[in-house]
Amino acid sequence: MHKTERGIVSSVELSISCSDCVRRYTPDCEDCLVTFVLGDEPEELTLSPQLSDAARLLTSQGMIPRLKYRRVASEH
Repeated sequence: MHKTERGIVSSVELSISCSDCVRRYTPDCEDCLVTFVLGDEPEELTLSPQLSDAARLLTSQGMIPRLKYRRVASEH
């Protein structure tokens, strides 16, 4: 998030690829924001800053599931 010149907090675009998520095909996946938006076979979700802010507001009020995405740790 960043502040605009008027001091309003704004987020950035949200882009999630389910193939990178450790929770894919688990019960957490079934109750995730991405699955809620895309359905039973989610792949990738991209939200504009405005939609990302709206999703944050709705999840904070318990109206929609929260984002449960966790990136798979990369091996070095």
